[in-house]
Amino acid sequence: MDVYLPIANLSVNGLVIVALGLVTGMLSGLFGIGGGFLTTPLLIFYGVPPTVAAASATTQVTGASVSGLFAHSKRNGVDYRMGSVMVVGGGIGAGIGSLLFRFFRSIGQIDVVISALYVVLLGSIGAMMAREAWQALRNSGKGTAAPRRRRHHPLVSALPWRWRFYRSGLYISPLAPLILGMVVGILSMLMGIGGGFLLIPAMLYVLGMSANVVVGTSLYNVVFTTILATMMHSLTTHAVDMVLVALLLIGSVTGAQMGTQFAGRAKPEVLRLVLAAVVLLIAFKMLFGLGVRPDELFTVSAL
Repeated sequence: MDVYLPIANLSVNGLVIVALGLVTGMLSGLFGIGGGFLTTPLLIFYGVPPTVAAASATTQVTGASVSGLFAHSKRNGVDYRMGSVMVVGGGIGAGIGSLLFRFFRSIGQIDVVISALYVVLLGSIGAMMAREAWQALRNSGKGTAAPRRRRHHPLVSALPWRWRFYRSGLYISPLAPLILGMVVGILSMLMGIGGGFLLIPAMLYVLGMSANVVVGTSLYNVVFTTILATMMHSLTTHAVDMVLVALLLIGSVTGAQMGTQFAGRAKPEVLRLVLAAVVLLIAFKMLFGLGVRPDELFTVSAL
């Protein structure tokens, strides 16, 4: 079933795109994170231009995250004050990321920048996740308790103007979540991610947030940051392909439900190890692509 993508300017098999959305939706339901960090590289592997893949994946992440946010909000699992500070930072970061996106696109290096960012981020995060999951599996096999997590990073304690974030149980400076939101906003524009795979470990190990509000607060930030990133892309880069987004959403919504049902039956350590393996595999594939001569040396894009 061939479908024409007007912004990407190519025809694709619609069933393949739906299947890609299904895979990322299943992973999102399994691991509690947005699928943008997998959607963009999978679309690039399929042949969609990186600029269109990144911009369209941002829109798809927005739709896939809304239902999860409602579910966590019903069980009081969202720190709205913390999330709102990060959303403000995300808005600032989205503006900065839009300028960077247009700059790298104007000099013809945006494809390389997107791929390089994925290699660095996915490679480093995948390695850390694999190490933590392996240690957790070894500890559970030996019957030893996991080491106690530190409350928050010393640099966070040193920042001025402390606020109380009651749902997270924290008394820290709002500058820490503001800066974190800015970083995620920039990366959302450049990479087409929601930022959940960065936000969750950062909120746990840097900010020291309570684990029962981390996922809900991350989704709150992801929804608004990706909305801002989508608006920036629509107004500045014009790279959002709504036909591609619709196909991805059909698959991701279905896949998220399937993944959620399976998640309760598997050990969390095993799931994290599988996710780490998938992340590292994609990082190595993109690294290989950066070093190999492309089939087509030139691309045509509208100015």
